[in-house]
Amino acid sequence: MCQSNTLQGPDLHTGKWLQFPQLALRRRLGQLSCMSRPALKLRSWPLTILYYLLPFGALKPLTRVGWRPVSRVALYKSVPTRLLSRAWGRLNQVELPTWLRKPVYSLYIWTFGVNMKEAAVEDLHHYRNLSEFFRRKLKPQARPVCCLHSVISPSDGKILNFGQVKNCEVEQVKGVTYSLESFLGPRISTEDLHFREASPGNSFQQQLVTKEGNELYHCVIYLAPGDYHCFHSPTDWKVSHRRHFPGSLMSVNPGVARWIKELFCHNERVVLTGDWKHGFFSLTAVGATNVGSIRIYFDQDLHTNSPFYSKGSYNDFSFVSNNNKEGIPMRKGEHLGEFNLGSTIVLIFEAPKDFKFHLKAGQKIRFGEALGSL
Repeated sequence: MCQSNTLQGPDLHTGKWLQFPQLALRRRLGQLSCMSRPALKLRSWPLTILYYLLPFGALKPLTRVGWRPVSRVALYKSVPTRLLSRAWGRLNQVELPTWLRKPVYSLYIWTFGVNMKEAAVEDLHHYRNLSEFFRRKLKPQARPVCCLHSVISPSDGKILNFGQVKNCEVEQVKGVTYSLESFLGPRISTEDLHFREASPGNSFQQQLVTKEGNELYHCVIYLAPGDYHCFHSPTDWKVSHRRHFPGSLMSVNPGVARWIKELFCHNERVVLTGDWKHGFFSLTAVGATNVGSIRIYFDQDLHTNSPFYSKGSYNDFSFVSNNNKEGIPMRKGEHLGEFNLGSTIVLIFEAPKDFKFHLKAGQKIRFGEALGSL
């Protein structure tokens, strides 16, 4: 039952002019508090947006009488990013008139600093729509693959974080972590991967490490809109399993990654797991706003950014079968998949303790360059 305070007697006249606006606002806020949560959020949005946009905290006095703005994170999470991404995807596939292609693509090139001299086809009129332009291929000599190091960068991008996995948590950016188990999902069947036997004393991280003396490592690479959007195999390995998590499509820009804890666990992602010569190896393609389309070239059954999904659900697919007991073999540098625009690649893998990264946080890197080696 909603109640509101009223003034009676002398107080009504004394505080009439000072109290009336505050009381009216209290009554109004009281009515709002009786609404359902979705309706309340909808009605609070205009004030919340003004609260964050107006200078000098113009709406801060409202907080003294009971109004509280929706948090920036909650406000951002309520934006229908999946719907917007599907709409953007359809727009990208609209064929542009020949005369319009050069000015549209030139604006994009100028905005995001795209180097078209590296593109296999430099003529802008060749790309029928924005989607084809985003997924442009490079000249073969544009990205030489480093043969001296065991793990190379699977894509162009920016190194957000790297290092050993500790306490079953991974850093998405410095100081902001997410759960390893939440990110990869529950343990995969031992028929696909040779995990350690689960026991009460073994953490999820320990179960992934298959060989004594090895450690678990991670590396996070952010692909900006102007980067090359295909990704490749970072080493010689065999892909045994694919797990697809439908989810949100929030921006994975480093600024947002610092803002939202476990952002990578909320977003749609495709986790490829298998093994390499040192044990467990995984590559995860994380979707983002306007990047609902994640394509894995050898996986024709994968469909991302579907209109409907159950929160917290995931779909598993095994590449190990009676006819193919080893999974999908991938060579270092081989084409693996592509994003539509830009997003994030997360590598989580097992290696001996003397594995060393040759990186600096925040550095730009290109596909084919060394990430680390023994």
